[in-house]
Amino acid sequence: MITHSVSPSSAPRAIPNVVSIAGIDPSGGAGLFADLKAFSALGVYGCGVVAALTAQNTRAVTGVHLPPNDFIRLQLDTLFDDVPIASAKIGMLGNAGVVRAVADGLYTRRLPHLVLDPVMIAKSGDALLADDAIALLLEAIFPLATLITPNLPEAGVLLRERAPESVREMRRAAEKLRELLSHSDERWVLLKGGHLPGDDLVDLLFDGDKMYELPSRRIATRHTHGTGCSYSAAIAALLPQRDHVPSAVREAHAWLARAIARADELAVAGSPAGHGPVHHFHALWPTR
Repeated sequence: MITHSVSPSSAPRAIPNVVSIAGIDPSGGAGLFADLKAFSALGVYGCGVVAALTAQNTRAVTGVHLPPNDFIRLQLDTLFDDVPIASAKIGMLGNAGVVRAVADGLYTRRLPHLVLDPVMIAKSGDALLADDAIALLLEAIFPLATLITPNLPEAGVLLRERAPESVREMRRAAEKLRELLSHSDERWVLLKGGHLPGDDLVDLLFDGDKMYELPSRRIATRHTHGTGCSYSAAIAALLPQRDHVPSAVREAHAWLARAIARADELAVAGSPAGHGPVHHFHALWPTR
């Protein structure tokens, strides 16, 4: 029998394992289920730690149930003791106890990449993060994050001021938000401008030194449920696959724009009042 050895240079690229620590949205448009779709669409193996359960559809959140803190920590410890994790995304945490459990579970892991989406408000306007958890989020999770991805209302909550209403105000807010992160290199703020008025939008990516602009045009669709979850998950998926944070964020930004543009092909929202999800698999499923 003739055997052939495989040199390291010709060995297949290992597929990164990426974990989402987030809540469950039964409609699949936001939270952990949406994150797993984004991971799969962008070429990584998705894992999940359930930090919250919601009763939710495309119109409203009608209830929230939080698992015991010890069980959240057990999920993290059991996963990390076996599966090599290249990147993580944190979404909905719910209350201060959950924030502490996640922070303690991640503190000694020192992940190469950690994307924090500070989920506080659902698309429907429902509050998803208790007030007493915000200070602990800033104290315990922010120092671990590679990148945070607040939208404008979340930026206002984090900074305890009015949400930015212009690109100029966004620039100043991004600078203030960067001051809340670790002062070491490779710590980034992605301030999302989707709540700006008008059709010309911009996201700002800032590392404390250089400000990158990611412009876009507003897409005419009401199906934007879970855009923030999917955006941050896409970045977490791409960070282990790209050499620089800006290139990963730009690619995630472009992927999300296409997912929104194709969202009307799905038929998830059961009523005109619903906000359906974006189309995570737009590059894989045929156009209808």
